Amino acid sequence: MPASRRLPILPIRSLIPNALTILALSAGMSAIRFAILERWEAAVVAILVAGVFDGLDGRVARLLKGSSKFGAELDSLSDIVSFGVAPALVMYMWTLSGVKGLGWGVALTLAICMALRLARFNTMMKSDVVETKSSKDYFTGIPAPATAALATFPMMLYFETGYEFFKHPLFCAIYVGIIAFLSVSSIPTFSFKRIAIRREYVLFYLLGIGIFAHFLLTQIWITMSVIGFLYLIMIPVAFSRFRSLEKKALNHNGDEDTVENGPDKAQ
Repeated sequence: MPASRRLPILPIRSLIPNALTILALSAGMSAIRFAILERWEAAVVAILVAGVFDGLDGRVARLLKGSSKFGAELDSLSDIVSFGVAPALVMYMWTLSGVKGLGWGVALTLAICMALRLARFNTMMKSDVVETKSSKDYFTGIPAPATAALATFPMMLYFETGYEFFKHPLFCAIYVGIIAFLSVSSIPTFSFKRIAIRREYVLFYLLGIGIFAHFLLTQIWITMSVIGFLYLIMIPVAFSRFRSLEKKALNHNGDEDTVENGPDKAQ
C-alpha cells in the first residue's frame, strides 16, 4: 500500500481518555433505561458512575498527554446526555410528571441549562481568556457532574429516609429549577483542582479515602446525602471567599496606581 494511503496509527494514550468518555456516556444512557424500568436507585447510581468516569477522562488525558480536540468535543456531547438529559428524564419519570406541564418544563430547563453551560465553557476554552489564580480555584456556576448529582439529591434523601416530602412534585420542581439556574449562573463554586496534601498527612489522607469507600459501599445514600449537604453549604462560602479575593485584588491594584501616580500629582 502506498505511503500516502496508509491509515494513521493512533497511540493508545489518545484512545484511553475517549474510552472513559464513552463509558460515561454509556452510564448516562443506562440511567435513562433504569428509570424506564423504575429501578430508581440504579438510575441514580448510573449518573454518579458517569460523573466518576467524566472526572477521570480529563485527568487521564493530561497524564498520558493524550488530549485532543476530538476528545474535548466528545466529552461535551457526553456531558449533555449524562448530566443534562439523563437527570432531567430520571427526575421527570420519578416525580416531576406529577405536576404535568410544569414538571416537563423544569426537566427541559435542566437539559437546556446544561447545554448552555457546556457551550459557554467551550467558548471560553477556545477564546484567549487569561486564566487567573481565582479562575483556577473556582468554577463559574455548578459544574456539570455536580449539577446532575444535586438534581437527583431529593431521590437520595428519599431512599435514605422514606419521607414523602422529598418526592413531592412541586418541591422537586422548585428545587431542580434552582439547581438548573445555578449551573448557568456566574456564582463561583470551589473547583478543588489544586488541593495539595502535605507529606506528613498523606497516611491520614489515604486512611480517609478507605473510610469513605467503606461508607460509600455500605451506606451509599446517607453518605451521598452528607456530601450533597456539604456541597450546598459550600456554595455561599465559595461566593463569599471569591468576593473577598476580588476586593483584595482591587485594593491592591488601587494601591499600586496610587504609588505610580503619586509623584506626578506632586509635581
